Amino acid sequence: MDVAGLAGVSIKTVSRALNDAPHVNADTRRRVKEAAAALDYHPNIAAQSLIARRSYLLGLTYERPSPSYVVELQNGALARLENSRYRLVVLPFRDVANRPEELGSLLLRAGLDGVILAPPACDQHELLSMLDRQKLPYARITPHHEMDRGIVTAMDEVEAGRAIATHLLELGHRRIGIVMGDPSHAASAARMEGYRLAFADFDAEPIDDLVVSGDFTYDVGYSAAAELLSNSPRPTAILAQNDDMAVAAMAAVRDAGLSVPGDVSVAGFDNSEVSRTTWPQLTTVRQPVNEMAWDAVDRLIATLDANDSQREAPPLRGDHPYELIVRASTAPPL
Repeated sequence: MDVAGLAGVSIKTVSRALNDAPHVNADTRRRVKEAAAALDYHPNIAAQSLIARRSYLLGLTYERPSPSYVVELQNGALARLENSRYRLVVLPFRDVANRPEELGSLLLRAGLDGVILAPPACDQHELLSMLDRQKLPYARITPHHEMDRGIVTAMDEVEAGRAIATHLLELGHRRIGIVMGDPSHAASAARMEGYRLAFADFDAEPIDDLVVSGDFTYDVGYSAAAELLSNSPRPTAILAQNDDMAVAAMAAVRDAGLSVPGDVSVAGFDNSEVSRTTWPQLTTVRQPVNEMAWDAVDRLIATLDANDSQREAPPLRGDHPYELIVRASTAPPL
C-alpha cells in the first residue's frame, strides 16, 4: 500500500507494473518502480507464484563443457534475469545423448516455467519431443538440427571453422593436426565441415593421419596433441576444437622440446578466458556464448509473458556473429 500511495496509483496497478504486465503505460511503470526502490520494497516471488500458478523458475542444462564455457553461459543467463522475477535453476547432466528421456524427466519434475538447452541437449530429438508433448517451453543455444523447433539462438559454426582454418592455410600451413571435439556435440562435425571447406578453397584436404579424437577436455587434448606430434614429419600447426584442448596442445608442444609458434602454431575455438591468459596468447574464434545465453533467456521470458497476456510472441530465432581473433600463437611455418 505504501508503494501505491507514493506512486499515486492503485494497489492493482502496483502489482501489474512490478510484474511487467501489459497495458501499463511507461510513465506509470517508471513511477511505481521508483517508488518501490525508494521504499526498498521487493515483491514476494513465492506469493506471486501461488497467485499466477507459475514457479518463475527457468532451468539451464548443459553437459561437461569447458569451465569457461559454463561461466559464460551462466553469466549471460543471470545478466538477463537481474531485476527480473524469474530465477535460474542450473541442472548439469552427463551423457545426454544416451539418456535424453532421463534428462526430460528431470526437467519436468523440477517445476520449471521453461528451460534453456545448451549443447548437446539442444539437439536431442527425443528430449525435444518429450518437452513438446508436456508443453514445457524451451530455448536452444547453438543447435544444428531441427532448427524450426522452439526458440533458437545460433552462430554459424561451419563458417567460423572455415575462418580459423583459412587463417592457418593463409600462413602457409598444410600439415595441420586437428583435435576433434566430443562427437555427441553437433558443433564438432560443423567445425570440421568448415575446416574441409577451407582446405578445398586452397585445393588441399586434411591429412587423415593428422585428425584425432578429442572431447573438449584439457587432459584428452594433451594426449591427442602428443599423438599428433609423434608423427614424422610432425604437423606444423595444431587446430583444436576448443580453447582448453588448444592450451593443452601448447603444453604438449613445449613438453616435446618445441616452441609455439616457432615450431608449431596452435589455434583454438571459443575465446575463453584461458585463451587470453596463456602465453603466447591463443589465436581463436570468439563464440558469443554470453550474448547467446542472454538472448535465449530474453526470448523465452518474452514468449512466456506473451502466452500469459495473449500478446504477439517475439521472433523465435536470433543469429549471432563469430569473430576470428588472431594472436601470437600462430605464425608462418619455418
